[in-house]
Amino acid sequence: MNKQNYTKAGLIFTCVFLIGRAFAQTPRKEGDSKLTEVWTPVPTVITAGKTDAAPPSDAVVLFGGKDASAWVDKDGKPVTWTVADNIFTVKPFGGDIHTKQSFGDCQLHIEWRTPTPATGTGQDRGNSGVFLMGRYELQILDSYNNATYSNGGAGSIYKQRIPLVNVSRAPGEWQSYDIIFTAPVFHDNGELKTAARITVMQNGVLIQNNVELWGEMQFVGIPYYEKHGTKEPLLLQDHHNPVSFRNIWIREL
Repeated sequence: MNKQNYTKAGLIFTCVFLIGRAFAQTPRKEGDSKLTEVWTPVPTVITAGKTDAAPPSDAVVLFGGKDASAWVDKDGKPVTWTVADNIFTVKPFGGDIHTKQSFGDCQLHIEWRTPTPATGTGQDRGNSGVFLMGRYELQILDSYNNATYSNGGAGSIYKQRIPLVNVSRAPGEWQSYDIIFTAPVFHDNGELKTAARITVMQNGVLIQNNVELWGEMQFVGIPYYEKHGTKEPLLLQDHHNPVSFRNIWIREL
C-alpha cells in the first residue's frame, strides 16, 4: 500500500472510531431492560439490629408522623398518599411525590416497611425508591427471600451498584436507611466535573461504601449525567406497591 492509501485508510479509521464513540455515548432509552440486569454475585444475607433513630436538632423533619405537608405531587399539589398512625403509605397509582424543599449534599434518615403478607415476586414485591435530587435512586424492595437481579434489590443504587450485603428484614418489619450523599458538580458548559457519591447504612449495617454514581437512574440503557441545579427535591417513588414510611429527616451538609 502506498503512502496515499495509508493516509486514506487512517482517515477512514479515525472517522469510524469517532462516530462509534459518539454513538456509544449517546443516551438511548429504547431496547431490552434485561440487558442491564446483573444477577451475580448475590449479596450475602445477614441479620441486623433494631431501628431507633430520632432526628438531631439541626435536621429538617420531612415526615414526623403528623402530616405530609413537606411533600407535593408531580404537579405541586397536596399528596394523596395515606397518613395514619404516624405512618406515611404509598397510594398505589397515586404518583411519585417530592419535597417542597431542595437539597444537595446531605445526610438522610428514612425508615420504611414493605407490605405483609408479601405478594408478587422479584421487582413486583414491595417496590419503591428514594431518589436523591430526584434522579439518583436508592432502591427499596422486599429482598427477604425474594430473588431478583442483584443491582435491583434493596440497598442497590438501581442498576448501578450492588449492596455489599443483603441485610433485609422480613415483610412488615421496619427497616432504615442512613445515607450520606455528595451531589455531583458540573462545569458551566454542562460537562461533569465531579461525580455524585453515596454511603448507605441499612439497618445499621454498611451496604454502600462511598461509591461513585455513574449517572441518573436509567431503567433501560446506561446511566449518564445531565447538568442540573446544585439543590433539587428529594423524591419517593410510587411503584404501585403500598410501601410505608416513617421518621424521615435530612441534614444539609
